[in-house]
Amino acid sequence: MQNDLFDGPTGSEADTPVLSELVREILSTPASVVHALGEDLIIEYPHAFDPSLSLKAFDAIDLTTPWRQDEIRIAGRTIPVPRLQCWMGDEHCRYAYSNISLHPVPWTQEMASIRDFVNKVSGADFNCVLINKYRSGEDSVSWHADDEPELGPSPRIASLSLGATRRFQLKRKPSLGLTDTELSERVVMNLRSGSLLIMEPGVQESWVHQIAKTKVPVGVRINLTFRVIEGAVSGSS
Repeated sequence: MQNDLFDGPTGSEADTPVLSELVREILSTPASVVHALGEDLIIEYPHAFDPSLSLKAFDAIDLTTPWRQDEIRIAGRTIPVPRLQCWMGDEHCRYAYSNISLHPVPWTQEMASIRDFVNKVSGADFNCVLINKYRSGEDSVSWHADDEPELGPSPRIASLSLGATRRFQLKRKPSLGLTDTELSERVVMNLRSGSLLIMEPGVQESWVHQIAKTKVPVGVRINLTFRVIEGAVSGSS
């Protein structure tokens, strides 16, 4: 049986997985940075995973995740989604975006251990995750908000980055009362391996975000965005 990513000693010393001393320290004294986006907040843990744990998690996820290449229809054309992805979670967590319907694959042991860690740090109870693999600078995700109806009226989203650093941008959604200056403003964060963002309720309602393509040579990045879907989806079997 594979070990939990945060396993302690094996054998008679530990019959059940335990959090490592590193993770215990993170949970007791998390080093966080608060980003104020107007009245909305993003909490960043720049070093949620140290380099060794980040590499271990990256390799385990890449090896055990059933990646899929979806297609999206834009302006009458069907094109591949510019990244690989996997939707994982509890059985009831059906999800759809941009006319792509996703049925959850069961939690892997590796991903379940990361979910439990993120839940402890955030105080949330995430039960599903969209896993994206950006294979190069040509892979991207365009401007969007994680505001699908399944996620509720004011979702909290947690985003863990592993692998290559990519630039994360946010901008305001158009709204009455915003000035041209406010609409043109961009918030930029460089998401490094091992960093964890908690986008608090309010961010998805007021902001959109993207990972743009880049011509700068860049390695592979895996991103995990944890969400909550309450109850069974109506009409699902």
